[in-house]
This record gives sequence, C-alpha cells and structure tokens, in this order.
Amino acid sequence: MLYKFILNYVDIFSFLNVFKYLTVRTGLAMFTSMFVVFIIGTPFINFFSARQITNPIREDGPDEHIIKKIGTPTMGGVLILLGLFFSVLLWCNLSSPYIWALVFIVASFGLLGAYDDYKKIKFNNSYGVSFKFKIIIQITIAVLGILILTNFAEHSDLKNLYFPFFKNLLINLGWFFIPFAAFIIVGSSNAVNLTDGLDGLATVPVILVAACFAFISYVTGNVVFSEYLQIPYIEGVGEVTVFLGSIIGACLGFLWFNAPPAKIFMGDTGSLALGGSLGAVGIITKHEIVLAITGGLFVLEAASVIVQVVSYKLTGKRVFKMAPIHHHFEKKGWAESTVVVRFWIISIILAMIGLATLKLR
Repeated sequence: MLYKFILNYVDIFSFLNVFKYLTVRTGLAMFTSMFVVFIIGTPFINFFSARQITNPIREDGPDEHIIKKIGTPTMGGVLILLGLFFSVLLWCNLSSPYIWALVFIVASFGLLGAYDDYKKIKFNNSYGVSFKFKIIIQITIAVLGILILTNFAEHSDLKNLYFPFFKNLLINLGWFFIPFAAFIIVGSSNAVNLTDGLDGLATVPVILVAACFAFISYVTGNVVFSEYLQIPYIEGVGEVTVFLGSIIGACLGFLWFNAPPAKIFMGDTGSLALGGSLGAVGIITKHEIVLAITGGLFVLEAASVIVQVVSYKLTGKRVFKMAPIHHHFEKKGWAESTVVVRFWIISIILAMIGLATLKLR
C-alpha cells in the first residue's frame, strides 16, 4: 500500500528509488512489525490477563512446568499477526501472487488456531478442536493456497522437487505436487505447533528459519545470484523476502514478551500460522528439503510425537518419558531454560547447514 504510493512519486523525487530495493523494504518491514508488536504488546497482555484469557496446561506435564505456566495469557499469536499484516500492507508489493498466497495461508491458519485456542479457554482444557476437524481444515486451506499459486503465479518450476547437494537432480511431481505441497504446509504448521511448549522455544527457531529463507528467496529471485549458486531462478520470488522480514520483526517483538519467564504464549493462533507460512515459503522457493534441514528442530519435535504414539499403540510402551521431546528432557530433570537454550543452539547449527547447501553442489 505505502510502497505503491511511494512508486507514484519516484519520477518526481529520485531519492525514493531506494524503496525499490528489496533489502531496504525487508529492513523496513522487519522494523515496522517489530515496532507494532512492541507498542501493543503490554496493553494486549494486560487486557488478556484481566479477562482470564489464559493458557490451559497439560495435567500430565512436569509438576514445575504446571506451576509456572498457570495463569499466563495465551493467543499471543494475535500480536504477531497484527504486526505482520500491518507491515505487509505497508511494504510488500500487493500485486504479487506469492504475497497473496502467503497472506491467505497465514490468515486462514491463524483463524483456525484462534478457534482452537478459544475452545481450550472456554472449556478450560488443553484439547481444543478435534484432531480430525483440524486436519481437514488444514488440508483444505493448504490446497486452496496451492491453487492460488498454480493459477496466478508464473512459476514454471512449481511442480519440480529439487535436491540439495546436487546440481541438476530434480523430479517433476506432476499431479502428485498438490498432495505433496499440502503435506509440507500442514506438516510444517503442526510441527511448529508441537514445538511451542516452552517459553521462547518455537519463536527463535521460527526467526532462524525465516531469516534463512529470506536469504534464499532473495537469491532465488535474482538472476545473477541464482545462476552463480546453480539454483532455480524464479521471477518475482524476491518479494517473499519482504514478507519474511515482516515475520522476523513480529517474532522478535513477540520474543520480548515470550522470553523466559514468558508473559504470554503465542498459542495455536501464532504457531499454526507461522508454521503454515514457512511450509508455503519452502514450496514457493523450491527448497522444501532445505526447509526440513533448517527447520530440523520442528521435524524432531513432530517425529518424537509420531514415534511415541506408534510405539504405544503397537507395544503398549512409550519411547520417551513424555512427548513432544522437549518435555522428555524436562522429565529427566533438565531446567526449562536449559532445554530452550540447547534447542536454540541446535536450531542455529541446522540453519547454518541449510544455508551451506546453497553452495555445496
């Protein structure tokens, strides 16, 4: 919106040409969303606390965890989404089909998450909507988002799956692309949701993955850089960099309140929306496998839940003391802050490995 307005005066005021640079708009998007969250954060938390909009805690969790978390407001994802959307409206090129697809996915997953949080708060339990209902809605949203891309984006490589570490290895997924892409988006959304169980645990990895893909989006949308790195060039994908800058800023602002000890939790409102958007970005940039590497912590958390459920159903025994795996380490006696910081370190390492794949071909 503001970006388009500024472009109308570029011919009159030449210095406004600086706003054509993706790096400038990405920086402005990051600071805008962060500033918005900073400004509305405290009033938002006070409002939710006064109205007892708090997070129901799993009764089977660690005792210390239960004591510490009771009474903490939830649905902090609303803060993130407000900062994100305000920044996107100001600095993104709203004529880009990639931006519209991402906005649709973020908003839709955010609404689903908000409904899930509402059910938990209303009935004062940690169950929310049924798993079946959630999965059906998530798949529907993902497919609709993919259809926006396939029908409006000029993306000849969209149905290709590229492999890191190899120069020319790719598979054309054909008709299988839609279920594959839906799996990536839904899986990413739920993986981030499962990770969001400790103060700041999901927020920092989201920032790291978003930062990695901001760089990937930038080089993928640049002819010179994509040719040098021998990755597919996708025209217009650079605009996704600005969107990711908005995510980074919003999450940094939220981390101010979500850092241990957290004053607010993002809830499903934030985790489902952020996870879904990262999955969509991986598909748009054609770096789905790199997404699994940089977001390896999310994969680990989701895998621990799958292993736990399958093991219990087949053998009646649990592999972990509690799933997701961050609770396993809490049960083993690790302090919450220790689990969080060590998982952050793992995320940093995985992010560096993910970026290294761009050059190791």
